[in-house]
Amino acid sequence: MKPIKNSRSYTTVALCAGATSLMALTNQTHAQSSDALLDKLVDKGILTTQEAQELRDESDKGFTTAFQAKTGMPDWVTGYKFSGDFRGRYDQVASTDGNQYFTDRNRFRYRLRVGVVVSMLDSVETGFSLTSDDPATSGSFNNAGNANSGNSTEQDNGTKKNIYIDTAYGKWTPLNNDGWFLSTTIGKMINPLQFTPMIFDNDWTPEGAALQAGYTFNDQHAIVLNTGAFVQDQEVINGNSSTKNTGSVQAPGLFGGQAMWNANWTPKLSTSLGLGGYTIVNPQNLTTTSVPYLNQGNTRTTITDKNSVSSVVLVNNYAPIIGDASVTYKLDSFPLYTGAFPIKLQGEFINNVGALENNENNQGYWAGITFGKSGTKGTWDISYRYEYLEADATYDQLVDDDNGAYYQNESSPSGIQAGYYSGTNVKGHLFKANYSFTDSLTLTFSCFLNQLIHSNLGGVSEPNNKAMHVQTDMTWKF
Repeated sequence: MKPIKNSRSYTTVALCAGATSLMALTNQTHAQSSDALLDKLVDKGILTTQEAQELRDESDKGFTTAFQAKTGMPDWVTGYKFSGDFRGRYDQVASTDGNQYFTDRNRFRYRLRVGVVVSMLDSVETGFSLTSDDPATSGSFNNAGNANSGNSTEQDNGTKKNIYIDTAYGKWTPLNNDGWFLSTTIGKMINPLQFTPMIFDNDWTPEGAALQAGYTFNDQHAIVLNTGAFVQDQEVINGNSSTKNTGSVQAPGLFGGQAMWNANWTPKLSTSLGLGGYTIVNPQNLTTTSVPYLNQGNTRTTITDKNSVSSVVLVNNYAPIIGDASVTYKLDSFPLYTGAFPIKLQGEFINNVGALENNENNQGYWAGITFGKSGTKGTWDISYRYEYLEADATYDQLVDDDNGAYYQNESSPSGIQAGYYSGTNVKGHLFKANYSFTDSLTLTFSCFLNQLIHSNLGGVSEPNNKAMHVQTDMTWKF
């Protein structure tokens, strides 16, 4: 810190430093007040920007030392960050073609998420988060949560609801300088593969390991590489059912990777281009009884083993190639919007090269446009997209569980009950709007208008399969 020659300024700075340290030892509100005081001294020319930052750093060090002494926090722990959100939802599914067999469904639901991230020296962190959820009531999975949802339904006379582990991970970032970035994560984590909900539901938090890397060339261009190896299930196939320890593990797993090029051509124009994919190993063990069977669409068949045990298995392998692109242009202003107004065009294409050669249902795409961007007080966005996702383009249990259509008959060969199901073999429209009343409170309206692409996959006719899915959300972030 530079020496301060003026005695009056020196006294002011000393008092400010003392007040800043005292307020930092109390709570976050006081810390914000000390920042405001330092900013005021910079505005008046009493402090330089560098001197104010040095005082903030000294204040933070004092707070950390006091917090460690009071809580017994180890020296290598540098901080905690608590966060979460609460979302209330009205959810309606209805027929749009007068289907007399379709029973409209109206639900009030909510989602609560809360978590903590612990930062440590040497760029190490660990964290976990919890989420509310209804059980995945498929088969024998009544004690497991839905992998693609955090919603709890208001029902059953106000019964207490379930809380599940949403994420639990350890992360190390050994490289983050000179434009380079390298990070590795193990455990149950936020999905590092940044594909859209056509591929992975936003609520899916995979379990396994991830490696993320990137290089920023300059203010305009950067490349990012995301990879992951995730466990889908644990399956043991016995060589001899009457003999112990003779089985071989054939666990289904998902291996994926993605390269992205992000470019800021001008302050107003930016683009993104991505290419990636994934492959599932041992997909034959992802039967309808080994993992929760919630979404629909993939081609399946029934097989019987030597012990006369029947299973419903996937017919195809899943190794899709996925490409995506977007372009964003910012207007200086727009009516009824705060700040620069972005307009974004975006699309994604998928081709499952792992499908059987004679499979004509292995592709998908979506394209859409978004006006504005919500998230801060007074901002909003309106978007539209059209999606066409064929039956075997991607593994149906991982896609957006809000995007579906109506199955009038039991699905063959799975034999599940007729009803509205999300998954693949769906085409249709999504209209969505968000408005942020404050930085923490956002209202969202979504409307899916869909139908099945093929109404007779698996030899079962599905007439009158059009459906509308409406959601109205109010979300509080903290």
